[in-house]
Parts: sequence; structure tokens; C-alpha cells
Amino acid sequence: MTILGLMCGVMAALMALGLIATIARMFVFICEPNEILVFSGRENQLPDGSTVGYRVIYGGRAFRVPILERAERMDLRTIPIDIRITNAYSKGGIPLTVHAVANVKISRNERLVGNAIERFLGRDPGEIKRVAKETLEGHLRGVLATLTPEEVNEDRLKFAGALVEESDEDFQKLGLHLDTLKVQAVSDEVNYLDSIGRQRIALVLRDAEVAESTARSEAEREEAESRRAGQVAEQKANANIVAAENKVSEVKAELDANAQSEEETTAQAALQARAQSEQELQEIRKRLEELRLMADIILPAQAQQQAAALRARGDAASIEESGRAMAEVLRMMTDAWIKAGDDARDIFLIQNLEEVLRTVVERVNSIAVDEVNLLDSGDGRALAQYVASYPAMVSTVLRELRDSTGVDVVGILTPNTTAER
Repeated sequence: MTILGLMCGVMAALMALGLIATIARMFVFICEPNEILVFSGRENQLPDGSTVGYRVIYGGRAFRVPILERAERMDLRTIPIDIRITNAYSKGGIPLTVHAVANVKISRNERLVGNAIERFLGRDPGEIKRVAKETLEGHLRGVLATLTPEEVNEDRLKFAGALVEESDEDFQKLGLHLDTLKVQAVSDEVNYLDSIGRQRIALVLRDAEVAESTARSEAEREEAESRRAGQVAEQKANANIVAAENKVSEVKAELDANAQSEEETTAQAALQARAQSEQELQEIRKRLEELRLMADIILPAQAQQQAAALRARGDAASIEESGRAMAEVLRMMTDAWIKAGDDARDIFLIQNLEEVLRTVVERVNSIAVDEVNLLDSGDGRALAQYVASYPAMVSTVLRELRDSTGVDVVGILTPNTTAER
């Protein structure tokens, strides 16, 4: 295929599509949500079995049969209607002026839409508005004739409801639907409503004054009753207060007596406990003093006494050994003296008595005692006993000399004294 042939084919396709689109625009109709499509020209059977020469499309799209059908649109949007009537006589013969606002539209009800199609298809919306307004005005005058001015003015909802109910049958015949109806104002040229208002204001003021007077009287009565009840309650309260104060005084006196008794008992118990505690404290102090005396004086003194006794015992043992050695020497000398006779021994002893005694005393004095603690029971014997220990040591040495050598120095010096002394 040549390029020219290809282009010709494309052009032909585009022309065909354009033709199809043109035909579709001519025969396919789209129905908007706020309208209905009426295809007339062919018979159509309704759900109730009746036959009409049109069919109705509620939204969507539909195809018009060429030549046989014609398509027309009907607007379902509301039509505002301003209603204003004058000299409409109410019940009682009072002429009224009423201003109301209504919103009317073609009914979408399948049962009623045929009435609207028969009456308003192809007609101007202004015609629909005129017919609806005249219908409402006529029914408005009819409803006003059944109501008093007070009912119209005071209960406008009731008035509007009565108007809707009155006009509903005619609107169904017309295929119309009354969406809303609001009564804006109700007035009259003879000032009947104003007089009613003034009369009612006067009645209201009168009722208010009567109510105020009644309320004031009731308030005064209530106030007097409340004052009397308050005085009675105050007297009762004062009596109760006095009784309560007396009861409190009795309880207080009883509590004071119990408190004083408890206080005295507590004071005695405290004194007794203090005395017992003081006695126990003195006992503790006495024991502590005894322990302190024992620790500070008696125990050290006993320790020192035992140490001195042990030292003295050691020194005495040393002296004893020295004395024994000397006694051995003297025994040997005594044996020699015995061979020489009794007189020779005594003479020799007397000649050397000073040396013997000096030796004994030096041996005793060689005992060194650094420190001595004396425990005296109070009779003064401790010091005397300590001082007497030195002569006793000398006597012990001489006694050992006598027992070991037979030389009785004491006996020689004191002939009248027995050898056992």
C-alpha cells in the first residue's frame, strides 16, 4: 500500500467515526438528575396496565427512535413563589393581609408525573409558577376563612399545615409537589391584632401584677412563717445548746476528776518508781564503787602482796641456802670444837659472835624489797607484822644454825632460855 492509500483509509475511518458521533448526538439523549426526559410518539404501557403515547426517563440515557419519537425535557428544580394577599377575611369577618413563601416543583412520582406532562409539557416554567400561585392563593383565602386571626397569628405552623393539606389534592391533579410553605407575616388594616396584642399585654401586665402581689403576699407569709419557725428553731437550738453545755460541763468535771485522780496516781507511781530507781541506782553505784575499789586498790594490792610474798619467799630461800652452807661450815667447825671440848666451842663462839651476827644481819639485809603495799583491816597490825618479819628472818637463820650445827647462839646469850625457844 502506498502512503496515499493509507491516509485515505485513515480519513475514511475518521469520517465514519464523526458520522457515528453525529448520529449518536442526534438520537442518544442523556437525562440529568434534576430533569426527566419524555419520549412521545409511540404507545407505552404503564405498570397499571393503561396505555399512553409517551415514555418517561428518570435519569440515565435513552435512544430516540428516529422519525417515530420526539424527545422533550421537563425541569424538576423548585420554583419559588411569593404569595401576598390582602383583604382575606378570617373567621369572624376580620380582613387580614398574609405574606407567605412557597417552593413548588413538578412531581417525580410516577403516578402523578403524567398529570404534569399532560398539562405543562412544552410550556414555559413561568406558566407553571402562575398556575401554582393562583392555586395557593385560592386555597389560602379558603383556609383563612376557617381560622380566627388569633389562630392565624399565634399558630403559623398550624396555618401552614392546613394550607398544605387543603391544596394537596389540586396539586396532585396538576402533577405538582409543594416542597415548603412558610408564613412570613400576618397583619390587618383595622388594627385588630394590635388591639388583641394590647389587650393581651394588659392582661399579661394585670396577671403579672396580680402574680407579683400574690407572690409578695406569699413571700411575706412565707417570711413570717419562716421567721416564726426560725424563732422556734432558735429557742430549741438554745435549749439544746444549754443542755449540751450542761452535759459538756458534767463530762468535763468527770474528766477533770478522773484526770486529777490519774495525775495523783501517776505522781505517786512516778515517786515510787523514782525512789525504786534511785535505790537501784545507789545499788548500782555501790557495786560500781566496789568494782572500782577492787580494780583500783584491792586487786593491785593483792597482786603486789602476792608478788612481795613470792619475792620474800625467793629471798628467804636464798638466805636459807646461804644459811645452810654456813651451817655446814659451822657443823664442820663444831665437829672440831667437839673434839676440843665444850669450853673450847663456847669460847670460840663468843670470840667470833660479832662476826657471826654481822654475817647473819648482812645476809638478811641483802634482801632487797623495792615496793610493798600493805592491806590493813583497820587494827594496825599490817605494818607491825611487816616490820617484825626482819627479826623473824634473823631468828629463822639462827634456828637453822642451831639445828644444823648444834650451836645455840641464842641459848649462849640467854642461858635461862631453853634450847627450843
